[in-house]
Amino acid sequence: MPKIVDHAKRRDEIAQVACQVVARYGFEQATVARIARAAGYTTGMVAHYYESKQEIILAALRLMLLRIEQRLMRQRENDEANLVEVLSEALAIDTQRFSECAFWMAFWGQVSADKKLKKLNAWVHREYIRLFARCFAEYWSEWPAWPQAVRDQVLRSVVTFMNGLTASAVTSPRDWPAIMQLEQLRLQLDLLRHWANTQRARAAKEGGS
Repeated sequence: MPKIVDHAKRRDEIAQVACQVVARYGFEQATVARIARAAGYTTGMVAHYYESKQEIILAALRLMLLRIEQRLMRQRENDEANLVEVLSEALAIDTQRFSECAFWMAFWGQVSADKKLKKLNAWVHREYIRLFARCFAEYWSEWPAWPQAVRDQVLRSVVTFMNGLTASAVTSPRDWPAIMQLEQLRLQLDLLRHWANTQRARAAKEGGS
């Protein structure tokens, strides 16, 4: 009886390996042949699932974003998680997440020279904004009461901050251990929350005068 092949699973396996190869060797050195060897497949087999290296990279990006979303949105035990713990799922604080962040950095290095990647990067940015908005709405009770402009500013600020933090952690891992990343994230969230509440109070005062 012929072996039943789960083609969707195999595609995901190749995409996941591509993420690891890019994180280790960089974008240019992550050839289809190297990805195939790391996955334990022939180059021809990989070509059966993906027409080009760029297609593999795009699949890896989508797979990573899906997994990050699953981690951000998963049910925490006893609902005791806080926003720092939840958002830390997107930081380079363990081996898997370090690899993901290193992959993002390698991808960003190619964006400026490729129109298709620019478009994809814009989509990734929108998806991060959407995910983080869901997290804020769940863990900050005052979130719905803030003016939309304030919420937008908070989202842009936290995404910009986390991009910078992950870049620092990937390029200088000894300077950015997990505990320091979490401390900085906690500080940034505290500052943003205080600023947003101040803006809300100011708007309410001006509206009542």
